[in-house]
Amino acid sequence: MTRILLFAGFLASAGLVRGADEHFSTLKAGSEVYSNVTVTSVTATHVYFSNSRGVGSAKLKDLEPDLQKHFHYDATAAAAADAQRHQANAAYRQALTARPAAAQPAPAAPSAASPATGQRSADSNSIIPPHSISAKSVLNQHAPTFAVEKWLTLEPDTKGKFVLVDFWATWCGPCRRSIPHLNTLYGIFRQKLVVVGVSSETEFEVRKMTTPVISYPVAIDTRERMAGALQVRGIPHAILIDPKGIVRFEGHPEYLNENNLAALLDQYGQ
Repeated sequence: MTRILLFAGFLASAGLVRGADEHFSTLKAGSEVYSNVTVTSVTATHVYFSNSRGVGSAKLKDLEPDLQKHFHYDATAAAAADAQRHQANAAYRQALTARPAAAQPAPAAPSAASPATGQRSADSNSIIPPHSISAKSVLNQHAPTFAVEKWLTLEPDTKGKFVLVDFWATWCGPCRRSIPHLNTLYGIFRQKLVVVGVSSETEFEVRKMTTPVISYPVAIDTRERMAGALQVRGIPHAILIDPKGIVRFEGHPEYLNENNLAALLDQYGQ
């Protein structure tokens, strides 16, 4: 396995390698073998790369010893990074759970006929609590063109329905933890709503994930056309598009709970 270019070095504070790409004819990670590999970045725990099948990632601990050494794998540092990530994810999920409850009452699904819930601001701020996003904001604007490379399920009929597009990846822990939540929303609102999971990974990588089970339509787009138009910098990231093509929500999908999603569907479904 021949290295073509050298990495510039580690950014210690971020735990991330950045610099010139490195090219490998093959890269073995556990039982998987990737060909025509171009490594784009390395963290304390993972290596990220493009390959002949698309884009992918692998845990450093699963690489062969020579590559572990090459990428400066440190088991102690990796364990510490994993622990820190788990703590951060737990804190983030706790904040997601607490903030909506504090920011809004928890009535039954709002009705347009109800004076108390029918008067909502056009920018949805009275429904969704304030939150930051890792993408360009397109709230209350026309959504970028929706395009996918391949449907891994039957293509859904979106005519006259809201579409919740969730950008995710199998290697993304927060994305996988959001799947049961999205399954629930899809089950409750499927008469008015289509949930679509879009991954930039290959079909092989998505299909080999067996848990959690996804009950809504799934597609891949290795070219990241819609995600690129939205300048998505972090996942999971979701947008809710109303039947007229206007974005009514953007951000982490867990900011949408049953109550505030019902309110958005009610408000913008006319």
